[in-house]
Amino acid sequence: MNTRSISTLTFILFVILSCSSTASADGHEDFLDCLFHELHNHNNSISNVVYTPRNSSYSSILRFPIQNLRFTSESTPKPLVIITPEHESQIPPVIRCAKANGIQMRTRSGGHDYEGLSYVSEVPFVILDLINFNEITVDAEKKIAWVESGATIGSLYYRIAEKSPTLGFPAGVCPTVGVGGHFSGGGYGTLLRKYGLAADNVIDARIIDVNGRTLDRKSMGEDLFWAIRGGGGASFGVILAWKVQLVDVPERVTVFTIQKTLEQNATQLVHRWQYIAHKLDQDLFIRIILTRLNYGQDGRNMTIVAAFNSIFLGGVDRLLPLMQENFPELGLVREDCTEMSWIQSILYFAGFPIESREILLNRTQPTVRYFKAKSDYVQKPIPEYGLEGIWRLFYEAEAQEAVVIFSPYGGRMDEISESALPFPHRAGNSYKIQHLVYWEEEEAQNSDRYISWIRRLYSYMALYVSRSPRAAYINYRDLDIGVNNNEGKISYARASIWGIKYFKNNFNRLVRVKSIVDPNNFFRNEQSIPSLH
Repeated sequence: MNTRSISTLTFILFVILSCSSTASADGHEDFLDCLFHELHNHNNSISNVVYTPRNSSYSSILRFPIQNLRFTSESTPKPLVIITPEHESQIPPVIRCAKANGIQMRTRSGGHDYEGLSYVSEVPFVILDLINFNEITVDAEKKIAWVESGATIGSLYYRIAEKSPTLGFPAGVCPTVGVGGHFSGGGYGTLLRKYGLAADNVIDARIIDVNGRTLDRKSMGEDLFWAIRGGGGASFGVILAWKVQLVDVPERVTVFTIQKTLEQNATQLVHRWQYIAHKLDQDLFIRIILTRLNYGQDGRNMTIVAAFNSIFLGGVDRLLPLMQENFPELGLVREDCTEMSWIQSILYFAGFPIESREILLNRTQPTVRYFKAKSDYVQKPIPEYGLEGIWRLFYEAEAQEAVVIFSPYGGRMDEISESALPFPHRAGNSYKIQHLVYWEEEEAQNSDRYISWIRRLYSYMALYVSRSPRAAYINYRDLDIGVNNNEGKISYARASIWGIKYFKNNFNRLVRVKSIVDPNNFFRNEQSIPSLH
């Protein structure tokens, strides 16, 4: 590097440091100095990838991907530095400098983390934001794709559909979710009864480990490759990209949504659904979305709406006899059904116009609100009186924008061993529940009321869901079920409180893998896998 280039980089570093908040108080000037020298030695510039709190773009870079307004307040802890690398070679220096200066590093790929763990910490930390790692390469002939961790699942769907109308991928229904977190936590969507989880269809990956080495499946070994497909990748390294096996979908699928209120026997239909949804043909996925409806002139009358939201991997002529045989009570008729392409069904489930395919490339949702979420697994049908208890909670003031979603299992999920991946929630589960409560910005000061409401709902559900452990889904991260200590050695006993709920018997294998690949526990957060060393 010539003298002029060195002088330019020195000036950039001076500007970054002079625009930072009190360096002596937070120590991040040492981190930046380290990062400057590391990148300088590798002929990399930091001028356009490093943001500190006084930088004019810092707030927008921090805020842009955040999908939960609970973590955007002035009191929310902020990172010392945000790094948005553009090249793989810029990542190992961030790891080395964070380690050298005792600063935690959080990796962010999409911003949908339900508890903000990818961009919030109570201890000094930096964010490694993979937003620029968003390349997707689809090989339709071989039915594979490489997708970088900063891409969204919506963009993955879009690129697949560009190449083939009869290929798809079994990931989530929310297009703005980042691939990195989604795949590494398991990832499920409307194809799970046919093809399992996103993680079940990952066949290779590239990861940077704690020593700055870039590894693929062969060089990382099968234990680490097992761990990052459902065990939460942020515990083990920085996952750069995933190689996925694409799946076959028909040229035409059929969708329908039938809404029933309590006055239209919703309670009985939901009760009946529990007995058959997980036993249906694996081409048929019917979930239930439960919400409250206020009606009447003054809006004081209330009822519960159960929306039976479905996709069938085939035409309406094959769907109707299946429904008549298995779920005639729902009363599905041809007029309720719409045939469309698989990519249009992605838009349909996301609530977008089915002809607006380009909207899948957007990284942000149309609306971002405050919310709190929880999850459960159900193995035995909830009796009607149990469902009626849920309705009573929905009538409380805080539940105006509450949502409960029942997603059926069975099919392919029954065929995969619970130890095949860290994600253990397979056979024996009839369906999964996602509990959500939303509130608006003007209610921010009342956030505790809404969080208290969903905790009451969760407490009420204890009688009707899985036990010993009461299972939970890591991609619906919930710090109420247990947290690690933020500093020092993470207690195995303390971590196992939440770890067994997410991973059941797979937790111990995850701990063994962690102890080998990251013995000093650099990659950590409030619910990261602990190292025994």
